[in-house]
Amino acid sequence: MKLALISDIHANLQALRATLDDIASQSVARIVCLGDIVGYNANPGECIALVRRADCLCVAGNHDRAVSRPIATETLSGTAARAAAWTRARLTDDELAFLAGLPPTAEIEGELIVVHGALHPQDGRETVRLDNDESRGFSFEALITHPSGARICAFGHTHDAAIYEFRHGRIMRRPEEAVRLRNDAHYLINPGSVGEPRGGDKRASYMVLDLARRIVTVRRVEYDTVAASVATRAAGLAPPLSFLPAPVRHALKRGLRTLGLEEALRERSAPPPRI
Repeated sequence: MKLALISDIHANLQALRATLDDIASQSVARIVCLGDIVGYNANPGECIALVRRADCLCVAGNHDRAVSRPIATETLSGTAARAAAWTRARLTDDELAFLAGLPPTAEIEGELIVVHGALHPQDGRETVRLDNDESRGFSFEALITHPSGARICAFGHTHDAAIYEFRHGRIMRRPEEAVRLRNDAHYLINPGSVGEPRGGDKRASYMVLDLARRIVTVRRVEYDTVAASVATRAAGLAPPLSFLPAPVRHALKRGLRTLGLEEALRERSAPPPRI
């Protein structure tokens, strides 16, 4: 079976359309979504509709659950919490029910386990970040002992496309963007983010996992970032100082925090009330 793995769409319609167009050329049997269909950007309903139309197998992300209210928005940043409230007010009851009904995990043919944040712990797994070897070690332990016998776990949440291999007691990040999976190893794989890419590469990313050939490949897709940004700003959802390069923005925020002015910046950047 050949699967497309997508994650962290975050209501970015331009990125999702471009990604689905690219997936259409890959002859996959199924699209698997690792959560966070909504949040941050301005087209949540349209993105939910595309995911449903594509018959994606989906699990819940923390933004999906924050919008459908099973978890509190206090777990999110100020920008993300504002976007969750904005999104909740604009989705239909059917769309909210769809998000609320997404499961925390899924399993495919005893070969692949799907989560949003981590395979551990049993509760709150969609908010755990696998961003260091200690946390990845816990999820590898959970994978190795999983009753399904699966050797691959796909996760999202960090927005960082990556392939981690556990073999002979050692975790190694594979630098290649196409990796042949070994039969004597376990893998944590992250397709990165469709709609909220972070780091130096601003293209949407996803993975193609060929279970028959035992190959996983990262694919990157150009999309209209200007149109996506314009839509987000028009909705009042852009984070404060988002027009600045990330290092400058973070340094300025640290300075404002030191001066006790960060909260004032958040209030000035909040979206206008809906009328």
